[in-house]
Amino acid sequence: MNTQTTPSPQFYLTAPAVCPYLPGEMERKVFTHLVGPRAAEMNDLLTQGGFRRSQNIAYRPACEACRACVSVRILAGEFEPTRSMKRVMSANRDLIATVQPAQPSTEQFALFRRYLDDRHQHGGMSDMSALDYAIMVEDTHVNTRLIEYRIREPGSGLSKQPQGELIAVALTDMMSDGLSMVYSFFNPKYEKRSLGTFMILDHINRARSLGLPHVYLGYWVKGSPKMDYKTRYQPQEQLMARGWERSLPPTTDSDD
Repeated sequence: MNTQTTPSPQFYLTAPAVCPYLPGEMERKVFTHLVGPRAAEMNDLLTQGGFRRSQNIAYRPACEACRACVSVRILAGEFEPTRSMKRVMSANRDLIATVQPAQPSTEQFALFRRYLDDRHQHGGMSDMSALDYAIMVEDTHVNTRLIEYRIREPGSGLSKQPQGELIAVALTDMMSDGLSMVYSFFNPKYEKRSLGTFMILDHINRARSLGLPHVYLGYWVKGSPKMDYKTRYQPQEQLMARGWERSLPPTTDSDD
């Protein structure tokens, strides 16, 4: 007798492709679709199992000869900012953050393009159009939000629609056990603000205020210098063969 009320997710394997993080390596991914009434529940379970979400797809590395990609999550309740992180928070005390529905805007896309053109000219997202950006934001069947960060204008006060220059945006999934930072971008002109660091710190504070234990940062790739920043947020757990394990903190405290 078949008692199953909903179909199980179907998983697929991609063909080998050049790894974007480690030279000389090839990558493969296993993926499934996040659709239907159980999408949010499935996204929670898969994220806790090392998957990441991109639009309505959940994926994780499935490379044959490499295990460099490691899922990491910050233990928000135990987190203590370092001296440099406190300086970042102070440098951005004039910012106001608002949580918005997962709906794209022309203002966001202009900032997104500026970020890509400065930081990822030759990356896989470098030729994304306004339509591509809209799909990235809207194509979700889970509880997704956009968090906008603006420079507070003097005398603007509190309003339902904050005024001020938009300088950073985070696309975030609201999960049962934490916040998952799907993608974030910012105005490169404000490099001294360390906006990437600030957004992570803001998400840690948000998770704590919501009583959620984790902030998911995606993959730390051992041997990839551009991923080293993820190890700075301690304490954190890394998903290993036996499950989530507390990692060792880095030996230095450096600014972005």
